[in-house]
Amino acid sequence: PALPCFADFTEMMRALGYPRLISMENFRTPNFVLVAEVLLWLVKRYEPQADIPPDVETEQDRVFFIKAVAQFMATKAHIKLNTKKLYQADGYAVKELLKVISVLYGAVNTKGVEHADLSEEDSNKFKFDLGSKIADLKTARQLASEITSKGATLYDLLGKEVDLREARTESIARPLEINEAEKTLKIAIGCVLEQVQKTKDMLNNVALDEANLEAKIQKRKLELERSQKRLQTLQSVRPPFMDEYEKIEEQLQKQYNSYLEKFRNLAYMEQLLDDHRQAEQEMIE
Repeated sequence: PALPCFADFTEMMRALGYPRLISMENFRTPNFVLVAEVLLWLVKRYEPQADIPPDVETEQDRVFFIKAVAQFMATKAHIKLNTKKLYQADGYAVKELLKVISVLYGAVNTKGVEHADLSEEDSNKFKFDLGSKIADLKTARQLASEITSKGATLYDLLGKEVDLREARTESIARPLEINEAEKTLKIAIGCVLEQVQKTKDMLNNVALDEANLEAKIQKRKLELERSQKRLQTLQSVRPPFMDEYEKIEEQLQKQYNSYLEKFRNLAYMEQLLDDHRQAEQEMIE
């Protein structure tokens, strides 16, 4: 299939400082490794601390990688990506990559207006960290909310200061009664002695608890050993349906390869149909 806007794609990637050159021939055939490398690099430009698994060895890893990148872009950058076209990893994937690259490229150009006379080598060294700015914005919003809440609480407390000042002055001016103070101290001492007795009782019961825990640990160890022996026995026995399962799995893989080929052809035909309709519309206009 044709590679739409490939000149813009290579120019933007070069301006953003991508460390290697990308040729038009890289996307003539599906090249998932290169698409995954570009996507991971773009994610790191948005947020260097982003946790996207780079494994793309198996089919399941590739599907998980594409979903993770699409979810990250939708959440952090509000960019909706077509996961099917990204998974094709051909010319149609370039259109999806341009959605992300255009935003980064526009941000770089906006920030670089005051430095328009910089050389091409200096422009390639530009580092744009949108993730850190978003994190700073979230922190600022949280601090503003906390300041507002603390200010309202302080205002309420200051409003009660008039009544509290009178009660505090009255309590300070009142003479100290020895009998009342003695009674309060006795109550406090009784509470402390009761707490000390509870602590002693707990210490006396530590040995009993330790013995109970030791018995439970031994019981669990015996159960673990029996479970491990049973697992080894089950692993050594081959189920009778495994031969049929492996045969069906092989057939499923063939069907899936056929499905991928038909899906790619269908996508290509749909693109041709869209181009034809657009050409007809332009001709009618």
